[in-house]
This record gives sequence, structure tokens and C-alpha cells, in this order.
Amino acid sequence: MRLEFINRVKEKDVLGKSILTCDGQVLLKTGVELTNNYINKLKELGVFYLYVEDERLEDVNIEDEKLLELKQESMKSMSNIMSNLYNCNEKGLRKSLVGIEDMVNYIIELGDVNKSLYDIQTYDNYTFIHSIDTCIMASFLGVSTGYDKWQLREIGIGASLHDIGKTKIPLEILNKQTKLTDEEFNEIKNHPLYGSKILKKNVIISDAVIKIVEQHHERIDGRGYPYGLEGKQITNYAKLVCICDVYDAVSNDRCYRKKFSPNDAYELILSGSGSNFDQDLVCNFKNTFAIYPLGCGVKLSNKIEGYVVRQNKGFPDRPIIRVLCDGDTGKLIPAYELDLLRMPNVVITGLI
Repeated sequence: MRLEFINRVKEKDVLGKSILTCDGQVLLKTGVELTNNYINKLKELGVFYLYVEDERLEDVNIEDEKLLELKQESMKSMSNIMSNLYNCNEKGLRKSLVGIEDMVNYIIELGDVNKSLYDIQTYDNYTFIHSIDTCIMASFLGVSTGYDKWQLREIGIGASLHDIGKTKIPLEILNKQTKLTDEEFNEIKNHPLYGSKILKKNVIISDAVIKIVEQHHERIDGRGYPYGLEGKQITNYAKLVCICDVYDAVSNDRCYRKKFSPNDAYELILSGSGSNFDQDLVCNFKNTFAIYPLGCGVKLSNKIEGYVVRQNKGFPDRPIIRVLCDGDTGKLIPAYELDLLRMPNVVITGLI
């Protein structure tokens, strides 16, 4: 399995990981043979890259079928969750939150972080998938931070609902492709308050979850919003979700900007340690998530190109690379592997 930029995908390539719609339905399923029509349509939908099957990398498995199933169910339940929250339907809300809880429980027991964070997204399915992906990422970070099952449930629900206040923001502001006016930006900055107000009407939503929604844009140095809280004034759960929200947001294309490169998105989190983000959580982030996903093609500073086949835990920028082609001629050669942890003078300089 390899991760390929959409412009390099060819007709008859076989899709290696399913693509979902905004309501959790499968748009294209793993194993589909791609046609030019499919490829062009995916480009129109804003797809930037795809996973495709490659027999040279057949041992690189990035599809967690059970987690995909749980993610689909969670995405399908998001509309019901929103409806039940607005209508203060306690019984319906409990039922609709089960999908989120099941997904978090699976991550606690069996989840593999390297198979969980790199789904293919389109512009029209961003909102729900961002909420669910933030939930998944926050759950993994919560596990590595040492939270128990009940605490992880709170974190997962809070992360999945963190942007619910945006349902109160006009779409012409949310989807605006040009610079926001001061008035429009101030309205965007109200979404944590709108979300908190919605949740407070529902007695089964805990104060811990409400604080996540209310504080996920606060920053350690006090330069966040809506209250300008700092340090210990911000709950630990909100600090954790904040990191995952920012990382997932900048890692994906939006209507008004292109995604960050993997190393730039990662560096944004690391560089914010102690100012934007809690230092201990950033350390846990570094020990939990890798920069370059499995199957990703990379260029090395020694001019060699290859694909990420394994990660070195705690060293997010030093994966194990499988080399398939001669760097000078581009011709296929017998595959061999390079462990960048053992090659301190070699670094990844870009993607292929």
C-alpha cells in the first residue's frame, strides 16, 4: 500500500483505502479499480492524495476495517446527535452517543494509531470528518497521557462536539474563500460560546464536556478565545483537544487555504509548546503520532527516495524507509530498507 498524490494516480490503479461521504457512506470502496472518470471526479471534490495498492508494499497495511466501520457509524450518528442536542431529547441523545463511545472503547482496547489518522477527505465532507478525526486523535493522545476509560469517554464526546457552535455561524462566513472582516472573524470566535450554550441545555452532558467545547480555542499564554484564559485556568481535557483540533485542521485542505505539509503541521504543534499548547501534552503528542504516514513516499537528503513502511516510536521524523528504485535512473531495483534512526546524517527533505 502506498500513499500517492492524486496527479500521480493512474487509470487501473487499485484503491487501497475507502473514501467516505459526509454521512459515513462509502464513496469509493477499498479494492475498486480506478478509472480516469473516478480520478477526475475525486480531483473535483478536492481530494489531494489516495492510497493505492502496490505489491512491493503489500505488507504495509493501513486499513483498520473495524475502526472504519465504527467511524462510519459515528459519522452517521452526528446528524442525530445534533438534532437531539437542539431538541434536548435526553433519551435520543444517549442512544445517538453510543457510536462515539463504542469507537473510543475500541481505540482504548485495540486501536493502532498508525492505521487511524490518515483518511481521505473531500471539501464537502470536511466538517463531520474533522469532528470525528479530532475525537479519534484525542482518544489516542488521551490513552498515551494515562487517562482512564471514563475520562476518555468525556474527552471523546467533547472532541466530537467541539465545533458544534459552528452550526450557528452563517455558511457564507464559514465557507468564505477571501479574508474575513473583523466583524466576521469575531462571529467565528463566538462558536465556542454558541456550542457551550447548546450543550448546557442538555442535562446529560457533563461540565467536563462543556468545558472542552467552550475552551478548545484557549491558549496557554492567554492569547486564545473566547475568554483569554491561560495556564491552569484551562481544563486539561480542553488543552488536549486543542492540540488535536489544530493538527487535524491544518493537515487538511479547506476552501480558503491549502493543507500544511506533514512536517509543517507537526512543527506547528512542537513550536507551540509552552505558548499555545501544554508542554507535557506536546511531549506525549510527539511520542504518540508520527509525521509521515505508512505508505508515504519521501525524498531523503542523500537523494534516495522510498516509502515509509514502519515507524520508530518516539522519533516521529525517523521512520524506516523501503527503497524500490534507483535514485539516478528511476529503474526498479531489489528492495532494501533504511532505518533513519540509525542514519543521523540523513533527513527527509520532501514528499514524492
